[in-house]
Amino acid sequence: MMRDESAGARRRGLKQEDIGRVLESVRSILTAEDNSLRGALCREILINSLDVQHDDLDILDLKVINRSMREMRYAFKVFKPYRHIRKVSIFGSARTAEGSPYYRIAVKFARMLSQKGFMVITGAADGIMKAGNEGAGTGKSFGVNIRLPFEQGANEYIVDDPKLVTFKYFFTRKLIFVMESHATALFPGGFGTHDEGFEILTLLQTEKASPRPFLLMELPGETYWEGWDEFVKEQILARGFISPEDVSLYKIVHSPQTGVEEIQHFYSTYHSCRQARDKFVVRLAKELSPKAIDALNEEFSDLVTEGRIEKTDAFPEEANEPDLAAKPRIAFSYDHRSSARLRQLIDRINELGRPAR
Repeated sequence: MMRDESAGARRRGLKQEDIGRVLESVRSILTAEDNSLRGALCREILINSLDVQHDDLDILDLKVINRSMREMRYAFKVFKPYRHIRKVSIFGSARTAEGSPYYRIAVKFARMLSQKGFMVITGAADGIMKAGNEGAGTGKSFGVNIRLPFEQGANEYIVDDPKLVTFKYFFTRKLIFVMESHATALFPGGFGTHDEGFEILTLLQTEKASPRPFLLMELPGETYWEGWDEFVKEQILARGFISPEDVSLYKIVHSPQTGVEEIQHFYSTYHSCRQARDKFVVRLAKELSPKAIDALNEEFSDLVTEGRIEKTDAFPEEANEPDLAAKPRIAFSYDHRSSARLRQLIDRINELGRPAR
């Protein structure tokens, strides 16, 4: 769980010898001849921290600021050594009985993911979360637990793992679930599962989260997610609250193998994306042929506000990601008005990148 790092001692006051150390650290940050983005952000964080003393905030406000910053800082520190490994967030009911059909397929799904080189992130409690940690195996999963009025202890497969982080706030926990993952899988669950699912769909729709597979895991012959899909199409879509292409942001799958294959296929040619100046850059795991790029221009001209989809080298704005500099990429002017069409573009990129048969 997240360690407090002597928060109680800090509240009681610093020792005299610690004050000098802190002041020297503050001085070094503020006076460093560091014009990098990292240096600028560290200075801004420090200044914002100092400014709260003059904002006349309530004690509860200060507690939220303090606790959320500590939670995020600790979580980022835990995840940082594993950023080069793709991860899948798994959600589902904590009440799913151990040994039940859904528990078993969650174990199998997580095990297959770990065998393919992925890691797993779960909420660390029982049910589907426990199945995910069990299936991924020792060292291959993270737990992001939440403190609740009733006890939600970590399950036996993650409880002693240094990759377990315990949060007080749902919003910091949700941030980690999204920011540190590359795919999402929902098994049947209650309010919490649907809350997480709809929030991630909203982030995908509004492009506040990077494109990713969003899978709804269902046993063959069951209608849990089929009924959910029917509600989305007959109520939300039919009333015009979402666009027709938005339903392509999620997919119902009926076996662990199909789920794993969907995630692998998503990253088979597509790698990642980002904005660089006025261009939207799509990094690729392998080159696309000129014919394939022509097909993208013909089929997705509605996404391009000016010019064409073209091959390009890395942009200067990507210098903070040197490990991706050599990857092939395409770029185009994009108005960010249809994340679902962007998802369809990524699917088409992966289809065009398939080896010829």
